[in-house]
Amino acid sequence: MDDATILDRITKLSDEEMELEEHHARAQLTDDRLARLKSIETELDQCWDLLRQRRARRTAGLDPNEAAVRSEDVVERYLQ
Repeated sequence: MDDATILDRITKLSDEEMELEEHHARAQLTDDRLARLKSIETELDQCWDLLRQRRARRTAGLDPNEAAVRSEDVVERYLQ
């Protein structure tokens, strides 16, 4: 997956996240929508992490294509 594809996925996920959050501000979300929102948040974290890995590898003169998506357990435990 190249940077442009990752950024496109981030944009689509962010748009969906915003739509769900706006709906949540007006009314309670169903369990399915809450689960989807959590899933989006995790996938966004994974996409941003992958993009950062690719950029760091490129900066270090390494192949960005060797970057890999990290598990939910890893990206959700990062300190902000």
